[in-house]
Amino acid sequence: MAAFTIAAGTGNWFSALALGVTLLKCLLIPTYHSTDFEVHRNWLAITHSLPISQWYYEATSEWTLDYPPFFAWFEYILSHVAKYFDQEMLNVRNLNYSSSRTLLFQRFSVIFMDVLFVYAVHECCKCIDGKKVGKELTEKPKFILSVLLLWNFGLLIVDRILDILCTIPLLILIYTNIRLMFSKRHMEGAFLFAVLLHFKHIYLYVAPAYGVYLLRSYCFTANKPDGSIRWNSFSFVRVISLGLVVFLVSALSLGPFLALNQLPQVFSRLFPFKRGLCHAYWAPNFWALYNALDKVLSVIGLKLKFLDPNNIPKASMTSGLVQQFQHTVLPSVTPLATLICTLIAILPSIFCLWFKPQGPRGFLRCLTLCALSSFMFGWHVHEKAILLAILPMSLLSVQKAGDASIFLILTTTGHYSLFPLLFTAPELPIKILLMLLFTIYSISSLKTLFRKEKPLFNWMETFYLLGLGPLEVCCEFVFPFTSWKVKYPFLPLLLTSVYCAVGITYAWFKLYVSVLIDPPVGKTKKQ
Repeated sequence: MAAFTIAAGTGNWFSALALGVTLLKCLLIPTYHSTDFEVHRNWLAITHSLPISQWYYEATSEWTLDYPPFFAWFEYILSHVAKYFDQEMLNVRNLNYSSSRTLLFQRFSVIFMDVLFVYAVHECCKCIDGKKVGKELTEKPKFILSVLLLWNFGLLIVDRILDILCTIPLLILIYTNIRLMFSKRHMEGAFLFAVLLHFKHIYLYVAPAYGVYLLRSYCFTANKPDGSIRWNSFSFVRVISLGLVVFLVSALSLGPFLALNQLPQVFSRLFPFKRGLCHAYWAPNFWALYNALDKVLSVIGLKLKFLDPNNIPKASMTSGLVQQFQHTVLPSVTPLATLICTLIAILPSIFCLWFKPQGPRGFLRCLTLCALSSFMFGWHVHEKAILLAILPMSLLSVQKAGDASIFLILTTTGHYSLFPLLFTAPELPIKILLMLLFTIYSISSLKTLFRKEKPLFNWMETFYLLGLGPLEVCCEFVFPFTSWKVKYPFLPLLLTSVYCAVGITYAWFKLYVSVLIDPPVGKTKKQ
């Protein structure tokens, strides 16, 4: 981190940060690649070698195309570059194909797309105000934010090691936020977000925040001095304009499949409800705690002979497989139940965005809460989805001490929950070192930024975060040498998921309390 300080003093610190992280990604090229490597190779092959009418029907590989059409077209464009590296990677029947040229193409495609991400971060940092130190204005908040986004540990291992192309959607997300919050370009923001949804439909998580913010700030043409809206200033023309933008983008994306009468097939791929409540490795959310409680109750029930062993469902929640299962003691959860829970969790934040406007910061907080609430209660949530909350929270962390505290708890816990994704021995020191560097820098820099405020952590939060150290020692260095490794192979994943779920739930609750008690723009707490 000393290099960052030197760079900051020269005035070229952003270029140094961007160059440094690019060099690091190049060094990570030989590291482990997950099944996502084969997922994207297969999507390249599907879009390159098959007509569009077969894209969402092809099922030679288990890794079928399940992203929206814009991402499929993005893969199609990439495939025409990939053929110059290794033509064999574009053969649909070459399952689990890998070669040195294929690896280089996959890695460099991610690194090359990062140029766009760097641009979005640069534009975002220009919108962050400096911080006064005495009579001078320092750019320290901008510098810290640049590190938090460009050197984000989660992005380093998810996008750069696991070969998941998050860069383009993240670019659009960040740029959309800039256009909406700081430039007030609502139509452009609506267009970009519509494009984003057709790149990666997981961003439906934050669609309520965008919809309400656009409706309130754009479709009502005037506000009262206290921030409330003037109902007689509602513009139907602007509503129609927004709807037309979304419709045209959706028509461009889904139109070809509508013409082929394939929309039901496309949606069945995008929303695979038959995959079960949880992913193979439980995302650290409410359902992880729910599953763990059911497991504990079932063990107690068997010990006390309240339960019949012959009636225990065969599909195990802790097998590490993607499958549907029935809970033993607690009521089993359906997709409808998760939808209802998610909507209930989101509604208070939407209410605050409408009735307690807090400017751009209020929108960002609502967006984060929508992402976190969907992560907490959604159906078949992937552990990587925690990044949807961490990244917007990064923007909030450099502006207010309370948000910085919540960010540090969320990012430390959320990033640690990604550790099981890199489970091979060579990557163990890499992931530990990278996370330690990022976490230490995040905590120390934000503490320095808000050194005149109250401490960022209380004793309970400090104790919990320090507990991640012993947990890692137990999971990585102790458990493999015990007899439990054979009998309970999924135990480290269960412990990691449940422990991190506690921290993420706490951060979600703490952010919600902060949003609910903070006054609207133009008012103070005394008022």
